[in-house]
Amino acid sequence: MPERTFRSTHLPFNQGVTVTTAVANPLTGGGGESTAVAARARQLVKAYGSGETGVVALDRVDVDIARGAFTAIMGPSGSGKSTLMHCLAGLDSVSSGQIWVGGTEITSLKDKKLTRLRRDHIGFIFQAFNLLPTLTAAENITLPMDIAGVKPDRAWLDQVVQTVGLGGRLRHRPAQLSGGQQQRVAVARALASRPDIIFGDEPTGNLDSRAGAEVLGFLRRSVDELSQTIVMVTHDPVAASYADRVLYLADGRIVDEMWRPTAETVLDRMKAFDTFGRVS
Repeated sequence: MPERTFRSTHLPFNQGVTVTTAVANPLTGGGGESTAVAARARQLVKAYGSGETGVVALDRVDVDIARGAFTAIMGPSGSGKSTLMHCLAGLDSVSSGQIWVGGTEITSLKDKKLTRLRRDHIGFIFQAFNLLPTLTAAENITLPMDIAGVKPDRAWLDQVVQTVGLGGRLRHRPAQLSGGQQQRVAVARALASRPDIIFGDEPTGNLDSRAGAEVLGFLRRSVDELSQTIVMVTHDPVAASYADRVLYLADGRIVDEMWRPTAETVLDRMKAFDTFGRVS
């Protein structure tokens, strides 16, 4: 996959650094080789409240998210999977620990710089499509860039539209689109600004199985054909099977991972959570 650069707060914003780490990656046939990292966390703690009523949502989590790969995060209800994604995306503060997106440590950023980093380097796809009903599909796709005063890269935008299969729907408003088509618009919107990493929180949760499969297929293609990095929280073994790697959380900790998942192997692993409370 082609190399891409990441911004660093230690360099002018027209320069970049490549962050690598040693990751055992069966997808590339090696163990402990140098793999580019899109996001990483070290000793990440997220706690709510204190004392006997306090809840630790994330308990000293260390994780690396490989660049140009599709990572799914799974776990029982209350395991901390959505909290982990929100912290990695800079949507939620941390109690302690550090998070980097590319070469930028986001846990030390002030609100204004963090907002700018999210706008310029991170994309989001959520269950709710969050499309403006008065705008066409094309206008919804470019809306974040229009607000930021950034001119879209037309060649890239055309490639994104082709990848998600929206070529014949760009002039339609959301009410004229199916649920699956609306989520395709949301996917294209996330891809359009060419962010370093895209986070999805149950992105197919409001879709039927056919529409969900379409959207997951487009996400998979964006990784394979556009070298996009995607992190997706899901409870669905079928959705997780589209990923390269599945991380399993329990009690605020990453307790297992799986490479080259299938729906069957993911379901079997999730049954272990139900039986034993955590993966052994």
